[in-house]
Amino acid sequence: MALQLNEAVSARLTELLEARNMTQYQLAMKSGVPRSTISNLVGCTYPSVKLRILHELCQGLGIDLCEFFSSPLFEENNLEP
Repeated sequence: MALQLNEAVSARLTELLEARNMTQYQLAMKSGVPRSTISNLVGCTYPSVKLRILHELCQGLGIDLCEFFSSPLFEENNLEP
């Protein structure tokens, strides 16, 4: 089943939070991104996400953007056109 890009971002963010046993609140404190924004990303409230926000979240997760997007979720055949 193909995902919308915002759904893939949500799924990846959820994966990374679970792998680090980190809450949305903890990520907000480490990244400086408001918890409400993180919640909206995870809940797919936004149709798109700014790269700047993803970069800040990655800093809070201790990874770079390459690692964030290094997931089968972002392979072209898994995303809706």
